[in-house]
Amino acid sequence: MTETSKGLTRRQLLKGSATTLAVGAAATAKAASLTAVPQWIPFDHNGPMHYDTPGWQFFSEAEAAAVEAIVARLIPADDLSVSGKDAGCAVFIDRQLAGEYGTFSRLYMQGPFEQGTPMQGDQSALVPRDRYRLGLAGLDAYCQKQFHKRFSDLAPEEQDTVLTGLEKGEIVLDGIDSKLFFQQVLGNTMEGFFADPVYGGNRDMVSWKMIGFPGARYDYRDYIGLHNQKLDLVPLSIAGSAAWTKKG
Repeated sequence: MTETSKGLTRRQLLKGSATTLAVGAAATAKAASLTAVPQWIPFDHNGPMHYDTPGWQFFSEAEAAAVEAIVARLIPADDLSVSGKDAGCAVFIDRQLAGEYGTFSRLYMQGPFEQGTPMQGDQSALVPRDRYRLGLAGLDAYCQKQFHKRFSDLAPEEQDTVLTGLEKGEIVLDGIDSKLFFQQVLGNTMEGFFADPVYGGNRDMVSWKMIGFPGARYDYRDYIGLHNQKLDLVPLSIAGSAAWTKKG
């Protein structure tokens, strides 16, 4: 093969390989060992490290009060754990809505939007931010009409009655199907209760302690052979120990 032949010559291949090795050696020479907690890299513009910001990021004060009241009834306090409100579920939802999840920006949302079968699942054109804004506004209007109070001011028994009506679709809300709104809040509440505390919910890892989940541990080799034994491992968050108790 001559130097003018088309394609890659052996000389070019060897020259390219030598350059690659040189670059690799240079990169290795500049390598450093990390001795502290590294910065959050994946999706850094929307990473969990900003969720310790005080105050509500999406909800208004009135909306936040309604959501806290809802999650407190969906997960009421008992002898096993604190309520959904005290576990930070409303904070979790608020932070999620303030981020990419709130707009479904990473999902295909161009339609067509048709009524799907139960097997097909959610086919609504409304993104989570819209669902909460419309749902909470509709809920407030309904409660004001029926009880002359906001949802957060109702007695627990009255709140349960309203939530049951939403779940069954017996209550009509302006702009959004009540069952869709209920399922949205219920799903997000469960996520907030069991998610890593770095996202705002599961304060003090209350749900992980309740079910015995050890959390975000990177190595379980010391426990592989310990069958049928209660380990009582202290749960670990992405952010560290069980001391993560940031509030909204």
